[in-house]
Amino acid sequence: MDIVSEASQGAGELRSYGGEAGDARVARRRAALLDATLDLLSEPEAGQVTVRGICTHAGLTPRYFYESFDNADALVGATYDGVITEIAESARLAFEAGIDPRGKVTGAVRAIVDVIDEDRRKGRLIFSDALGSPVLTERRAQSIDLFAALTSRSVQQVSRVPDGSTVRDEEELMAASHFQVGGFGRVLASWTEGRFTMDKDRLVDLCAHMLWPESRSHVAGDR
Repeated sequence: MDIVSEASQGAGELRSYGGEAGDARVARRRAALLDATLDLLSEPEAGQVTVRGICTHAGLTPRYFYESFDNADALVGATYDGVITEIAESARLAFEAGIDPRGKVTGAVRAIVDVIDEDRRKGRLIFSDALGSPVLTERRAQSIDLFAALTSRSVQQVSRVPDGSTVRDEEELMAASHFQVGGFGRVLASWTEGRFTMDKDRLVDLCAHMLWPESRSHVAGDR
């Protein structure tokens, strides 16, 4: 097929239909595939994601799958990237909105917890170790680095080394950041998986306190 013919076919596929623009239809179908992937990956016995399985779950044909993704791994990666971007951006905005260290840390923690509490599928995708997809394993390693980088912006304010002094150099800064990210992620994974029950306010208060000991609010202190 020559370039002109291919472009003509693409233009034809994007024609308005039933009052809906072509690009809007593509976006809607892509969103349906991403949502179906979240569904399948959040199942207790989540297996390998396949094009056929995703299309069946989303109620679409493979033709519509391939207008947005090259293969199932690309879809799984895009699903993870979308969720991690949402979480990171929510945390960043909340952190920047805080007026002091306590407000920054508590706000960022609450923003993250809010995202996964509103859609537990997202929490399982990001934090659960039960999902062993090679794509997710690689993405999680990348996300740890991302969150560590974000945390390092505040870790000098909220972290102490064993002798009680502040973090002294870049290596300690990154070590403390990874320590915080790993512990926080493990708590959220256990909460998402139902390993312990705790209401959202208590969870936020506890995690903020572990990240910044001076942030403990009256919510926990009154208990």
